[in-house]
Order: sequence, then structure tokens, then C-alpha cells
Amino acid sequence: MNIRGNDTLRQKLASEYVLGTLKGGARRRFEGWLHNDADLRNITAEWRQRLEPMAEFATPVAPPKRVWKHIEQRLHLAPQGGWALWRDSLSFWRSLGMASSAIAALLVIVVATRVMDAPQISYVASLTDEKAQTALLLTADSRHGALDVRMVGNAPVPADRDLELWAVPKSGNPRSLGLLADKGNVKLALSQRAIGSDVALLAVTLEPKGGSPNPNGPTGPILYKGNWVKI
Repeated sequence: MNIRGNDTLRQKLASEYVLGTLKGGARRRFEGWLHNDADLRNITAEWRQRLEPMAEFATPVAPPKRVWKHIEQRLHLAPQGGWALWRDSLSFWRSLGMASSAIAALLVIVVATRVMDAPQISYVASLTDEKAQTALLLTADSRHGALDVRMVGNAPVPADRDLELWAVPKSGNPRSLGLLADKGNVKLALSQRAIGSDVALLAVTLEPKGGSPNPNGPTGPILYKGNWVKI
């Protein structure tokens, strides 16, 4: 396969590589192309800059106490003083090595119990300012019908103004998705208005307090813009 000259495919593969959805042989082939293609490395670096800040959406999950009890049982550790007795013993490290797969299996079980209630992120977006600096990160959670918007920049909004998020379709009037905070994060309702196949652009405008008074679209300047990336 030759991907030179196919910008759409190059962009798609680079974004999937950064997201980690490019697997197996396809990922290895892409890494081989990266080695000999400076432009592809630049494209990948740009996607990394856009997408890596979205790791901020990941929240740590503490395993239940029963997991650690299972680990102790697998390693045959005494309830009191077990670690002190074993840590200096060669047999401890041998046991730890043999038990690593069992520990991993236990952790997988723990994670699996959270999957049914975990967000199902179907789209992500990075909205940038006029200097191409990331200002907002968006994720579309199709499982819970939620659109999560997080401000990562530091651009204070005047007290008499609001930020408003828009989905701009390929034709027709922009659709308001809701008002945003000038810091922190906001959860909005997710619908096809936001992620439909006709959405060409996401934009944030500066509007009067309470949002645009024009039912047909924004009245203020565009501060940030970007596009959805389907996961």
C-alpha cells in the first residue's frame, strides 16, 4: 500500500495511531512509514497535540479492597507482617513473578465490572483558537447521551457575555448546543444535532448573556473551532 499523495488516508491513519485504535500489522506498517516520511511524522505530531490533552478526561478508578485481598491470597501473604517477611526473600520475588499473570487477570475483572457503566466515547474534538492552541476538549458519550465540554485554556469571559457552542452543518443555519463555562467543564445533552453526519464544524462564539438573541445563529465572533473525530 502506498499512502503518499492520499492526504485523507494519511490523516485518518495518523489520528487512529495516536488514539491507539490502529492495531497489529497495520500499526507496525504505519510505524515503518513514519520512519521514512517526515511529513507523516509532522501530521502525527499534530494529531498528538490535538488528542493527548483529552487524557484529562480519564478519571482514576481505585480497585475494591477485595482485589488486594485476592492478591495477598495468591501470593500466600500473612495478614500481618506478611510484606515485611517476604520482601527480603528470594522466594517472594519468584512468587511475585509467577503471580503476575494472576494479578493482571484480577485487575481485568475489576475493570470489566466498570465497563457497563463507563462512558462510551464515540466522538472526540479539540477546539483551537486563532493561534491553533487547544482551548476546549469535547467528548460525546453515546451510552449516557452526554456531551462533555472542558475548557483547557485561560480566556476570561466578560461578566456580561457567555460562550455558546454551535454545530455548523454543511448547509443550513448553525445549531446551538448550549452555553459553556469560561473554566472547568460542562455537560450538555447529546443528540444528532451535535454529531449528525451533516455537521461540518464545531464552533464557540462570544454572545450576550444568555446566548445569541438570533434564533437563526450566532451574533458574536468565533473564538474557537474544530471538528469531531470518530473513535
